[in-house]
Amino acid sequence: MAHGEHQPAASSRWRLRPREIPFRRRLTRAAVALIYRRTDHGGTELLFIQRARREGDPWSGDMAFPGGRLQPEDATPRAAAERETLEETGIDLVRHGRFQARLSDLLTRHHSRWRPMVVTPYVYEWKGPKAVTLNHEVETLVWVPLDYLADKENQSKRPWRTPLGTLNMPCCRYQEYCIWGLSYSMLQELLAQPLTQPRQ
Repeated sequence: MAHGEHQPAASSRWRLRPREIPFRRRLTRAAVALIYRRTDHGGTELLFIQRARREGDPWSGDMAFPGGRLQPEDATPRAAAERETLEETGIDLVRHGRFQARLSDLLTRHHSRWRPMVVTPYVYEWKGPKAVTLNHEVETLVWVPLDYLADKENQSKRPWRTPLGTLNMPCCRYQEYCIWGLSYSMLQELLAQPLTQPRQ
């Protein structure tokens, strides 16, 4: 683990052994925030953003978690996730978020080039106000019930064209939205945790 990246231990109710990519310090780094909240009726909802539609962006309009690349001013990847979330949505995780755990590193590529990039997800419980302020990178924000995301009946496939042919990628469809790719992988790791269990 790189200097300055030490994270507080996750709560004992999290069954986590997150994977770390060994050579991640040599690659471009990014971080995202998986933010959940409790509802008045005892349920749990997870926050997604829909990326703004931009010409030339292969992930344009996709569902994602708020976050982005590390900048020189970011002391840690987690700090980058918190800064990017504030910039994109107005959600202040430092003031109103309760850090829960780090999930496994994932390897992807830059949006505009084929260079590899490591993405680290961080999980927070949201305890703040409902108001949000979206910037130009975000088209909309959606809270999705965790029970819906976990239901096998709501899982589907999305065709994805590659230079080697078309792949049928696993996804979850909610209303007119489709959650797939890296976000879907992070979601599956999150769903393996006892988020919906009562607190001890």
